[in-house]
Amino acid sequence: MYSRSLLYVMLQDEEKTVEIGGGHIKGLIKPPDQLKLTEAELKEKITRVLNTQNPHAPDNIVRWTFKDRCFKPCVVDHMIHIFELEGNLVYKNSDEGRRLMLKQGEVEEAGEEDRPDSAASKPDKKEPKITNIFNSCDRATQTLHNPPREINCQTEPPPRSSFSASANQWEIYDAYVQELQKQEKNKEKQKAAPSEKDEKSQKKMMLMETQDIDLNKVSKAAKVLERMVNLNIFDEIAQDFAYYEDPADEFKFPKGTLLPLWKVKYDQAKKLSVTALCWNNKYPDLFGVGMGSYNFCKQGSGMLLFYTYKNCSFPEYIYPTSSGVLCLDIHEERTYLVAVGFYDGSVAVYNLKTEGKEPIYKSTAKTGKHTAPVWQVCWQNDDMDSNHNFYSVSSDGRVVSWTLVKNELVFTDIIRLPVIPCVSNFTACGTSMDFHKQIDYLFLVGTQEGKIYKCKTYSSKILETYDAHHMRVDTVKWNHFHPKVFISCSSDWTIKMWDYTINTPVLTFDLKEPIGDIAWSPYSSTVFAAVTTDGNVHVFDLNINKYEALCQQLVVDKKKAKLTHIAFNPIHPIIIVGDDRGNVSSFKLSPNLRKKPKKQKGPAFKNVKLLNQIIVS
Repeated sequence: MYSRSLLYVMLQDEEKTVEIGGGHIKGLIKPPDQLKLTEAELKEKITRVLNTQNPHAPDNIVRWTFKDRCFKPCVVDHMIHIFELEGNLVYKNSDEGRRLMLKQGEVEEAGEEDRPDSAASKPDKKEPKITNIFNSCDRATQTLHNPPREINCQTEPPPRSSFSASANQWEIYDAYVQELQKQEKNKEKQKAAPSEKDEKSQKKMMLMETQDIDLNKVSKAAKVLERMVNLNIFDEIAQDFAYYEDPADEFKFPKGTLLPLWKVKYDQAKKLSVTALCWNNKYPDLFGVGMGSYNFCKQGSGMLLFYTYKNCSFPEYIYPTSSGVLCLDIHEERTYLVAVGFYDGSVAVYNLKTEGKEPIYKSTAKTGKHTAPVWQVCWQNDDMDSNHNFYSVSSDGRVVSWTLVKNELVFTDIIRLPVIPCVSNFTACGTSMDFHKQIDYLFLVGTQEGKIYKCKTYSSKILETYDAHHMRVDTVKWNHFHPKVFISCSSDWTIKMWDYTINTPVLTFDLKEPIGDIAWSPYSSTVFAAVTTDGNVHVFDLNINKYEALCQQLVVDKKKAKLTHIAFNPIHPIIIVGDDRGNVSSFKLSPNLRKKPKKQKGPAFKNVKLLNQIIVS
């Protein structure tokens, strides 16, 4: 620590000899560039602190600690080795020192007295031993300990299942009888000498059983692996489904487009048509497909298929049927129950949880089976006894309620359609049906003659009759939001929107082609879509344009196939369409086709308000 005055004095002590007037005089000469300091600056003390930290050592090194599961800074060694010299000094009194000295000839053989182990050479115990400070060294090292690491493994818990049953005296007795019968059969088998054929058959049975067991163990893993492979194959389609939005919508508003996604087809159902489509409300990637035929001269077997977008190459469930499937409906709450209507007039209920290909319930001639094709089935709320029930309509003019009671279907005739005045003793043929979304006892029935009937489940009387179309009513659908509005389509090329308080249609759309199916969107009260037999999909939004479709897109070649059905996904902005060649194609709606109304005073207020304005205008 030095002061500025001391430094200044040190500079002034430099004497130089200067010649002045021919003589030599010693004096202090200041350099011209010397800094001039004041007295206060000269007396100021300047401190310099030396520390042990290396300024060039890095201070931003971190390492991952598995114990704390985070990055932590490392301790950096700030020691710098300025000088290091390895020495080879040894003690003179050691064995190695003596050997070296003998080699160099510096010592002679010592006598017994001079030996270090003799009594004379031993120092006095009282005298302290003086250590040679020049012939000793202290060494120390400091090592860096590696941080501890932890390795953990997490395993899946073993599957558990709970089982409960009631036991009474009869069940215990039956169990004992069965056990006795098994023991008697085993004794008879042991007595009888097995032949060579029996041994071969037993070996084959054992092999079959072991193969079945092995397949059951591998089936779940193989299913997951198959889905992973398909997701990798169709990765581009999955990316489009999740993220792609058509940028052209900004420049052609309000027009929109449909983006093709997956296309599913089952090879064994090539000759069958898609006669029904239905989404699963609990699993939005799962949908059911009914396979049958609309050519009534060539009727045969049918199929009930279930697909998922996680595996588009093969159906998830396959149920072959003896008659063609014409309609199906999946239960909203218990999504494993599926009601199906067939061409032969029977209805059935399938349980996706049970093994096997047969339905758990099926109607017969004894249990009220229809005498004509069943065109529509609809699940309804459970009855007073908490039994599941659904309704069906058929060409025989009957609307029937089916109740699932234990192991049988109990039917109840709700209503019989009226007799047609122009044809004696001939009732109207029901072709479509739909229940009200808010009023569970109110439903509509479309007929072959083009009429629509409004009915109630607890009355056999018809509340209202609408002269809707000139040909059969293919589909009738209530609006999801507005309680008074429903829509219908027919093969007479027209779509009509109705207010059930008025006998005339509110809006009529002529598509100039026979219409196969129509569906309301689940996200807006003014958006609906329809398919025509020329292979076009039409998407309307009445809030934007009441006169023409926002999108009319050809999705199949009209020379090769005809579109039959359409369905909106309940969550995602996609639709599926089926054709008469057994193909089901999915499309994503562009942003212009899925605009949602703003929420005001509740989730459905804006939708109802928009439709009211359209009806009034």
